Amino acid sequence: MPSFDIVSEIDLVELKNAVDNANREITTRFDFRGVEASFELKESIVTMIADNDFQLRQMLDILRGTCVKRGVDTAAFEEKDVQHIGKIYKQAIALKQGIEQATSKKIIKLIKEAKIKVQASIQGEQVRVTGKKRDELQQVMALAKSAELDQPVQFTNFRD
Repeated sequence: MPSFDIVSEIDLVELKNAVDNANREITTRFDFRGVEASFELKESIVTMIADNDFQLRQMLDILRGTCVKRGVDTAAFEEKDVQHIGKIYKQAIALKQGIEQATSKKIIKLIKEAKIKVQASIQGEQVRVTGKKRDELQQVMALAKSAELDQPVQFTNFRD
């Protein structure tokens, strides 16, 4: 029986490249000359460090732009609160990986409401969809792409 998995993953290699490009762009920009500003990537958290809040907002725009160029979906960004420590402002951006239980249930509900003849089941941080026809699975893919979810989704493990 044909099946596929709906997942939410970020390519960490491309994210690292995007952060490196953003750091390079900061060093060449005139408005960041003589300023302590940088991006740091640890696991799946990007930390922005700057001298003031306005620069943090500019850095977020730079990061989003470089991520889009590298193919990293910025819908997975979860911005944390700005921390002010002495003269330094910090902001962490966590990246959502995996589909949460509530989002998984929302996806299954969408599939059932569309009355597509497939079975969907939650398997950890992904949703497995099985059906008799490939066309029905492609309808589910189109439905998941067009749905208003809190995070980006990808489709993996397509089996015929």
